[in-house]
Amino acid sequence: MSAVTRTGPASSPVVPTPVPAPVPAPVPAPATLAGSVTQARVVRAEWTKLWALRSTRWCTLVAAVLIIGVGAAVAGSGTAYHVSAADPAAEGISAALLGALIAQLVLGVVGVLSFSGEYGTGMIRATLAVVPSRLPVLWAKLIVLTGLVLPVTLLCAVIDFFTATAIEFSRGGSAISLTDPGVLRTVVGSSLYLTVVAIIGLALGALLRKTAAGLSVFAAVFFVIPVIVGALPRTITGFAPYLPSNAGASVWGQSASSADALSPWAGFACLCGYAVVLTALAAWRLRRRDV
Repeated sequence: MSAVTRTGPASSPVVPTPVPAPVPAPVPAPATLAGSVTQARVVRAEWTKLWALRSTRWCTLVAAVLIIGVGAAVAGSGTAYHVSAADPAAEGISAALLGALIAQLVLGVVGVLSFSGEYGTGMIRATLAVVPSRLPVLWAKLIVLTGLVLPVTLLCAVIDFFTATAIEFSRGGSAISLTDPGVLRTVVGSSLYLTVVAIIGLALGALLRKTAAGLSVFAAVFFVIPVIVGALPRTITGFAPYLPSNAGASVWGQSASSADALSPWAGFACLCGYAVVLTALAAWRLRRRDV
């Protein structure tokens, strides 16, 4: 018998079954703060940024040393201070707080750098990207700066008061207390003055956006212009009591133009007016102008 060969349909090629690619495990999203940007959160962020700067810590320390150290040096030098009708107690404390005149420069640097420093490093872009409405950043910086300068300078002024009066009394001078006329206002007023001065520095930094320009204008307003005006004839310097430094200094008895000085709280109100105007201009520019 002959072999029978069977033929069948040609076998089709085997197609491999596709193997699905492994699905990677989900990566957990980085932890973020839930919720919208609030003023309180902006304040916390600005406090972290301000206190993280070494310049802030060093300037605060230098200001404290100046307020207390210069006061102690003044109390320990010269003739012991004796209270009289011509030399009231408040005037003696004002002299002991002379270090505040130097400390205002240091605190002005803190104020200017708190805003202009971010423009110098470019960090302001990230700040305004997180807070697109912009103005909460300015308000937060004002709150944080005030929260730093006011308690620190008030504590230093109180320490300086007790230190200076103790030194004066040990040298045979009059005993002065906080209840004496004008003394408490002088002590607290020096702290209020330095706080508003720092706010003016911040407003200048926000308005001018350059550290060199902000510091130059600040130094001119509080140090150069008063000296120049003081050297001019009195017939053309009727505006001298309204200069920021002279107006503000009247609240703690250090007005350079004492003959025509404003009353203490009127002078302080004038100084606050300068701060409000500059802050308003800074807010306008922050809203209207790009970084």
